[in-house]
Amino acid sequence: MVKIEAVIRPEKLDDVKSALDEIGVSGITVMEVRGAGQQRGYVHRYRGAEYRVNLLEKVKLEAVVPDAQLDAAIDAIVTVGRTGEVGDGKIFLIPIADAVRVRTGERGEAAIQ
Repeated sequence: MVKIEAVIRPEKLDDVKSALDEIGVSGITVMEVRGAGQQRGYVHRYRGAEYRVNLLEKVKLEAVVPDAQLDAAIDAIVTVGRTGEVGDGKIFLIPIADAVRVRTGERGEAAIQ
């Protein structure tokens, strides 16, 4: 099993969720986050004053998937989440040793499906 942590543009969230749902990945966690990467923010002008916005709004999506679904999940996120512009996001992959469903006590892949 692998935990996918994807940081994407907020406007791409619904499309990415739909793409993941189509391939059978329905258990996700979504957080609104702020961050900076290559984009480095922008300068906002308001009433003659300049404000530098360094941290941009992004969405962090987390999902734990079986190894067999990993490539399909990555392809779905990349294909649907891409605009071709700087700031499209990143995907991080973290190995998961085990998972436990609290309600039933199921372990491993049975706990995440």
